Amino acid sequence: MRCDDWRPTAPIDNIRLRAALLAKTRQFFAARDVLEVETPLLSVATVSDPHLQSFVTRYSGPALPADTPLYLQTSPEAAMKRLLASGSGSIYQICKAFRDGECGARHNPEFTLLEWYRVGFDHFTLMAEVEALVKALLDLDCEFERMSYQAIFAHYLGLDPHRASLDDLIRCAKDRGISTGLKDIEMRRDDWLNLLMSHLIEPHLGQTVPLFIYDYPASQAALAKVRPGEVALAERFELYITGIELANGYHELCDDDEFLRRFEQDTLPRKNDGHLAPGVNHRLSAALEAGLPESAGVALGFDRLLMLAAGCDSISEVVIFTVANA
Repeated sequence: MRCDDWRPTAPIDNIRLRAALLAKTRQFFAARDVLEVETPLLSVATVSDPHLQSFVTRYSGPALPADTPLYLQTSPEAAMKRLLASGSGSIYQICKAFRDGECGARHNPEFTLLEWYRVGFDHFTLMAEVEALVKALLDLDCEFERMSYQAIFAHYLGLDPHRASLDDLIRCAKDRGISTGLKDIEMRRDDWLNLLMSHLIEPHLGQTVPLFIYDYPASQAALAKVRPGEVALAERFELYITGIELANGYHELCDDDEFLRRFEQDTLPRKNDGHLAPGVNHRLSAALEAGLPESAGVALGFDRLLMLAAGCDSISEVVIFTVANA
């Protein structure tokens, strides 16, 4: 059978641009004495995040029991935190990451991720470094804006996302013509917040200048610290440029007991949604128990950065071979 889709989906100029930006990224971190590392893409453990699905494969050979499941990593987070707990100091990594079911104009199930951790930083300090890197790579000369998650919902929807009732969120979505195709009872409060964010708010974000959103609901903390107060807030941020989510960062959780509690909390919705419920990552748990240094970390979608740099609308224009012709 004749095959006509053997050529790359990305033009050669964009492939050269990728190489140039990778070189600039390494220069950026070398100037700041941040160590480049490389961790495994296969592991016996995987992420518990209810919104991320892992690829699983099987290994048969020495060192592990026969037919051991190994997961392609959705990010290098767990392994890099084990390095931090071992005394590595500040580190970064450029690697492939894998997420099942994600494919479209901004997604490919195999993609390039830039992830780094800065010892002694909080999420605000790390935002400043993310800004410096993105300015350097995209040749921007502007100050990035910052708005809290609460302020962004108030601005675009007139809602307080921390205090609005579930009925308020449902009403807001339906009044604006958003239909989920699901029964309301099947949607959790964070599902409605995410729906409002993705459909009604995100397209407006970072259209004039890049915008950081920070201090998310505690229920969306993932592995970020939660700051107590009248309203508990997750010390987390995301960066948006022209409506594209480019980076997601945390002031990192260091408490092993809280890590295990959140892991169990994530397991129930995964089971209810019919997804894989992975076992606890015991090595990461042990690293947190041994002592993760105070630090902040961020994952930045490198392919999306290339889209912005090249002025492209689809990830297929910057990924050399997409999943459809890999």
